[in-house]
Amino acid sequence: MARLYRADRLGQEIEKEISDIIRKRVRDPRVQGITITGVNVTGDLQQATVYYSILSDKASDGEKVATGLKKAKGLIRSELGSRLSIYKTPDLIFERDASVQYGDRIDQLINKLNSKD
Repeated sequence: MARLYRADRLGQEIEKEISDIIRKRVRDPRVQGITITGVNVTGDLQQATVYYSILSDKASDGEKVATGLKKAKGLIRSELGSRLSIYKTPDLIFERDASVQYGDRIDQLINKLNSKD
C-alpha cells in the first residue's frame, strides 16, 4: 500500500515538473501548447507514462507533437532528474490522452440530440 502511495505522489510531482520543463526549457515549437493531463508511475518507480493532450484534432499535428516529445525526452528526463530527489529518474513514455477528444465527441452528440427536439 505504501508503494502505491509513493508512486502516486511521485506521479503528481513528475506531472508538475514536466509541465514546467516543457513550458520553460523546451524550445521545440512542436511541443509548445500541449497539456500534461496525468502521469502513471509503475510500482517499482522505473517507468512513468506521461499522458498529454493537444488542442488540434489533425492527425499531422499529433504526429508532430509525438516526434517533438521523442526528441525532447532526454532533456526532459535529465532536467527532471536534477529537480527531483530520487535515486533513479524513471524512464518516460509519452502517450496522447484521448479522453479530451472523446469528451468533446460525446458533447457534440448530446448537443445534436438536444437540437432535434
